[in-house]
Amino acid sequence: MQMYSLPQRNPDSVVLLQITDTHLFADEAGSLLGIATKDSFHAVLDAVDAAARPFDAVVATGDISQDHSEQSYQRFSDGIARWSQPCFWLPGNHDFQPSMASVLPSPQIKPCEQVLAGEHWQVILLDSQVAGVPHGELSEAQLTMLDQALAAYPERHALVLLHHHPLEAGSSWLDQHKLHNADGFWQVVDKYPRVKAVLCGHIHQELDRLYHGVRVLATPSTCIQFQPDSSDFALDRQNPGWRYLELTNDGQVLTSVSRLKGEHFSPQFDAGGY
Repeated sequence: MQMYSLPQRNPDSVVLLQITDTHLFADEAGSLLGIATKDSFHAVLDAVDAAARPFDAVVATGDISQDHSEQSYQRFSDGIARWSQPCFWLPGNHDFQPSMASVLPSPQIKPCEQVLAGEHWQVILLDSQVAGVPHGELSEAQLTMLDQALAAYPERHALVLLHHHPLEAGSSWLDQHKLHNADGFWQVVDKYPRVKAVLCGHIHQELDRLYHGVRVLATPSTCIQFQPDSSDFALDRQNPGWRYLELTNDGQVLTSVSRLKGEHFSPQFDAGGY
């Protein structure tokens, strides 16, 4: 198991910046349903800079690329290089892991499965990708890794990261692409009361729900947004966004979603899918 120790700059908490579902292309003009994803990605990065909120690390929860290219992952790496904080990423259903690996080793992007975040938390990164299909599944090896990581540090609060949502979000077209063996996932999590939250991407919308006594969070994409509670594919008029998570020493997760201001990134609302 690859592990990384993240220093705790603030004595009271560790702060993470979540960026998800960037869907970048090799072509810097590449667009997804009318949104130039490199431009919206950099608009989010600029807004994070403008907010000037300190954070200790970046977590990127999948679908970094749309076209599987090595250049798309390099675009992500080049974008976050404005910051000195480390970045931890995991694959989504649109990602191509050989191309992801081509960017590594990187001084900033850390290939790891377990992060010891300060003195009181651990962050566990899971690979829920099933090659060639949009839904997710955790292999037996991934479930075993999760179990072992949680058992190794029972005194630490835990945040678990994966791309696919491990519960129904309320949109039938999207929920067919959730984590298919969610029961197995929750059987492991249920053994460890120090798991405080599960963080994912994939659904291109904000979600904050208590499930099995654990807070489940999803975060807006840096490009297109999916309309919540929609039976069929539909895009939302909400702007691209990102999330901050403050992990306090006493086990709280203080979190907020931010979005771009204005109407700079309007997608093709008549699209029937992508």
